[in-house]
Amino acid sequence: MNILLYPEIVEASLPGLFKTILMIIGALVLLRFLGRVMIAKRNLDEERADLAREKAFVRERNEKLKNFGKVTVSKSKASPKGDVQDVDYEEIK
Repeated sequence: MNILLYPEIVEASLPGLFKTILMIIGALVLLRFLGRVMIAKRNLDEERADLAREKAFVRERNEKLKNFGKVTVSKSKASPKGDVQDVDYEEIK
């Protein structure tokens, strides 16, 4: 009776079942591969960002070490370069 209502339905065959299983396995393998490629790309981007931060830190440290102990006097009202704090002092008697 079911065949009379839906004539386009065909009985499943063993080769068709194997094809379907192989296609599902292939899709899962492809998705896993793409996931690993995306993870590797993300790790490379993070590594590049870490390297850029490290270079900036080393550059700033070298600049501070180069000027360590040197005193500069500027007459401009603009704030000086770097992390400078203006502190008043009182003499102790």
